[in-house]
Amino acid sequence: MKKVMVVGASGGMGYALVMELISRGVEVVAFARGKEKLTRLFGGMETVEIKPGDAENKDQLNHAAKGSDIIFHAMNLPYEEWKHKLSTITGNIILAAEQNNARLAVVDNIYAYGRSGGEKLTEEREKHPHTRKGKLRLEMDQMIKQSSVPALICHFPDFYGPNATNTYIHFTLEQLLTKKKAGFVGPRNVAREFIYTKDGAKAMVELACHEEAFGHNWNIPGVAPITGNEVEQILKRQLGKDKGLYYISKSMFAVYALFAGKGMREALEMQYINLEPTILSGEKVDGLLGTRQHTSYEQGIAETIAYMRM
Repeated sequence: MKKVMVVGASGGMGYALVMELISRGVEVVAFARGKEKLTRLFGGMETVEIKPGDAENKDQLNHAAKGSDIIFHAMNLPYEEWKHKLSTITGNIILAAEQNNARLAVVDNIYAYGRSGGEKLTEEREKHPHTRKGKLRLEMDQMIKQSSVPALICHFPDFYGPNATNTYIHFTLEQLLTKKKAGFVGPRNVAREFIYTKDGAKAMVELACHEEAFGHNWNIPGVAPITGNEVEQILKRQLGKDKGLYYISKSMFAVYALFAGKGMREALEMQYINLEPTILSGEKVDGLLGTRQHTSYEQGIAETIAYMRM
């Protein structure tokens, strides 16, 4: 792996992937729509080539991908755009990989699995999405597998980390940095999973270095499940004892969504993930990569806060 393209390089996981790749001496093409943000994130980095472009434009994607061994698909569309754009963009990325003889590594979520029933999710579990967005992610998965492109797909829980702004944890931290109380989406006592973007990127790049990883789906869990109460205690230690959380139930979320715009209304159907333990099994990835080092929530949140204060 000498040269790769990261589609969605200005997003949370895209940014982490670029930083992980350049730390290994890999040349990276950073592709995203916003030239200004790409420049702010990666300007002056010798091994990063900034390529602003629109993933809906197959010619722009194809041109940017020239010479790349692997295309990392880390683009995160707003929920309200999934229905009309997700399949088109997926098809364009597949086409760019085909035309450039590149492999594909895809960042995915857990929506296609549907309800977990409280059981750890393994890659062998049959996918039965019950939400519109879960069904769209399953269609994307099938498009990739039906193509001629060697691909690996990584399923991640909710993200948090530097530059991961479109996340529940960011929403909470952003409030706490200016206020004493912040909202936390979900119950206080349900153990949920979050993955630090640096850990996710490291696992994904490691997988891309293994030929046998292609042709498979990979579940990448976070360091451990954590409750809202435990998150609150970490935040009190880091930001002060006077800081606290209030917990946003599904009914409260529904009320907020009435006034907060289409994006939040689209997120309402995904709240089942916050109400039951939706935990990924990491047995398959650990079987290939061995025991991996994970960033503790304490350290990951501290680093995220430090980035937000820059």
